[in-house]
Amino acid sequence: MSGAVGDPDAFDRIWTPHRMAYINGESKPAGDPDDPSICPFCVIPTRPDDEALIVARGSLVYAVLNLYPYNAGHLLVVPYRHLPDITDLTVEESAEFALFTQRAVSTLRAASHPHGFNLGVNLGSVAGAGIAAHLHQHIVPRWGGDTNFMPVVGRTRVLPQLLHDTRDLLASVWPG
Repeated sequence: MSGAVGDPDAFDRIWTPHRMAYINGESKPAGDPDDPSICPFCVIPTRPDDEALIVARGSLVYAVLNLYPYNAGHLLVVPYRHLPDITDLTVEESAEFALFTQRAVSTLRAASHPHGFNLGVNLGSVAGAGIAAHLHQHIVPRWGGDTNFMPVVGRTRVLPQLLHDTRDLLASVWPG
């Protein structure tokens, strides 16, 4: 016989209510995806760095924490210019995009000592881009055992640090 609601049942629960906004698509822009005025990646750099979770700014690109991270420290490198494809980058944008990717890896290594990284750009929604109209690269730190039962079976990520604390740490270590 099962107990009353709230009675211990041998299951520990890790609540991740912040994920509901992502699941419900609340952060996705509504309307014309080519309109920079509604694009989150165009709006983010208009806000203060600590509020927007921006770790570092360059002349042509910026690095920001992913609001819905796969792992703690999951960064995005994003060009300021609203463009959908890596082939649309100028030579100068490409150089800074690559430099910021290198700096992101170095920063994460110095701050949290990951065992490896996943780096990736998803071009187009069918390739997995959540916001396909604005190019962005993922830098995901990885540790041995970070794909345990929680993400595989429980479809839940466990993050050991608040996003603003992670942002402050990475911003303090960012070279440059």
